Amino acid sequence: MEHFDLPPLGRVAGNVSLPGSKSISNRLLLLAALAEGSTEIRDLLDSDDTRVMLAALAALGVGLEKTAAHAWRVRGVGGPFPVKQGDLFLGNAGTAFRPLTAALALSGGHYKLSGVPRMHERPIGDLVDGLRQIGCDVRYAANEGFPPLAILPAAVSLAAQLSSPLRVRGDVSSQFLTALLMALPLTGRPAVVEMTTELISKPYIEITLNLMARFGVTVQREDWRRFTIPGGQRYSSPGTVHVEGDASGASYFLAAGAIGGGPVRVEGVGRDSIQGDVKFADALATMGARIEMGDNFIEACAPASGKLRTFDLDLNHIPDAAMTLAVAALFADGPCKLRNIASWRVKETDRIAAMATELRKLGATVEEGPDWLGVSPPLTFQANAAIDTYDDHRMAMCFSLAALGGVPVRINDPRCVTKTFPDYFERFGSIAAPVIAIDGPSASGKGTVAQRVATTLGYHFLDSGALYRLTALAAMRAGVALDDESAVAAVATALPATFEGERILLAGDDVTEAIRAEDVGVGASKVAVLPVVRWALLERQRAYRRFPGLVADGRDMGSVVFPGAPVKVFLTASAEARAQRRHKQLIEKGMAANMRTLLQDLQERDARDAARAVAPLRQEDDAALVDTTPMSIDEAVAAVLDIVRGRLPFIN
Repeated sequence: MEHFDLPPLGRVAGNVSLPGSKSISNRLLLLAALAEGSTEIRDLLDSDDTRVMLAALAALGVGLEKTAAHAWRVRGVGGPFPVKQGDLFLGNAGTAFRPLTAALALSGGHYKLSGVPRMHERPIGDLVDGLRQIGCDVRYAANEGFPPLAILPAAVSLAAQLSSPLRVRGDVSSQFLTALLMALPLTGRPAVVEMTTELISKPYIEITLNLMARFGVTVQREDWRRFTIPGGQRYSSPGTVHVEGDASGASYFLAAGAIGGGPVRVEGVGRDSIQGDVKFADALATMGARIEMGDNFIEACAPASGKLRTFDLDLNHIPDAAMTLAVAALFADGPCKLRNIASWRVKETDRIAAMATELRKLGATVEEGPDWLGVSPPLTFQANAAIDTYDDHRMAMCFSLAALGGVPVRINDPRCVTKTFPDYFERFGSIAAPVIAIDGPSASGKGTVAQRVATTLGYHFLDSGALYRLTALAAMRAGVALDDESAVAAVATALPATFEGERILLAGDDVTEAIRAEDVGVGASKVAVLPVVRWALLERQRAYRRFPGLVADGRDMGSVVFPGAPVKVFLTASAEARAQRRHKQLIEKGMAANMRTLLQDLQERDARDAARAVAPLRQEDDAALVDTTPMSIDEAVAAVLDIVRGRLPFIN
């Protein structure tokens, strides 16, 4: 897509499971490749950056096998790479380019490394200088200090050069130190790296040291100024390793919860994470957000006052997540300042300049310096801002939050998120897309009304009753008793259902009409009272929430499935009116129907739905009541749309 249009957003709430961390994924891939033995890496991030790393490792003789959707088995080479010649394209992946440069410089071969044009603008001179200090032959193929690079076998003994410490700058990118630390054990000799400047992004070095230790190589650190790698250490496989969820990616959802009410819970990182970006939660707490943290989750809610506080913070320790704070500053109660962020200048784009330009489009007053950014929030957000992303994934993701200002926002070149978070907008939609929940008893007209409302608004549509009917039909066809809770839940969990326009398929069979049969409807009502079945279908229903919005009809859409829905409608009608409607539908289909029987069935179903222990049918306190007894369908649709426009004023 050339662009992605976000509608004006309001209340945000829900849970998000995070993809694997890019920083951890590419470090683990390289360490596993250099180690002795095979390593199973699970929960690996599937993104542009990890794909270029995998392709490079395969070209260098590393055995790779995909064992599951997000799992790879890496057969390590037990030292330097065995392939001694290669021409590697590494895109814009700094976490692949920098560490591979160092590892290849110590592998004794002829290699060429290149990337996209922006990669060729990102400095690498400090790393090359460090490698040249120990005799490595690394040459610039174009501009001095920048990729592309040519690497040749060293003309001198590298071991002899390691008697003195390597001295390297640390104030441009911590990836240079990471690259050296990960590669130096290949020499088998003791090595010392000394910093000549302040080291930025220290938490990323913590990740490097932690992961190296898992592969059997320890590094002695002296106050972030001196790093000693004892000799005689070799990488060895730890067997199976898991990639933590991406803490940088968590920042967008946590900020959404802090801005849009919440609660928003991210799963995959928590208090025990090795990633420094979990400290982003502390920054949100400084702004007044309510934060809860567990072993493997972080949850954020808006301040009790509803307004985020201004901040003035040194963000050197969380440079990536700090970008999210720059957008969160739009929602603060005064001017905010982000300090010590010079590394932004040499990332995927000049992020200080890019951020300043795009924030101004939204009405903010922005000042910038060499290593700082000042943001004064707008009095009113500028609508329909078209945000340029500069082929920078984090620009696209953090500016999605701007739609929480109640204005439509266009994100240009949204595909850039594939660098680290390919399905970001789908996951953001799962907590932020507006939901219109329409509940009510059987034959109240909610299905027809909900579908027409969805069509009018251009929203997605969920007929939750269809999922329960499909479960009942599948169970009946499989000979499963409808009161056998565990067996029906197993059917629901593996339900082979697909939706193609107005057609509903079960294992490829068109069952659009079959699920409307009376016996299936009665069966659906029976299985719907089973708690385990309802739980099995809960996440499946929530997955329908995506941009631009969702209209969901059922019996517990506003109470259980989408309790934070900004619009809830309870559609009802007298039992007699509903029986007459059902009678008319059946007669029009040429089916026999008895009014007395239909009325009795509806009354019994109402009683069951209202009395069930789990999610009983009831009107929620914040749901608008619409009695359709005297209404035509057109009138009922109009009544619901009036309610929607009253609660979502940005809808035309």
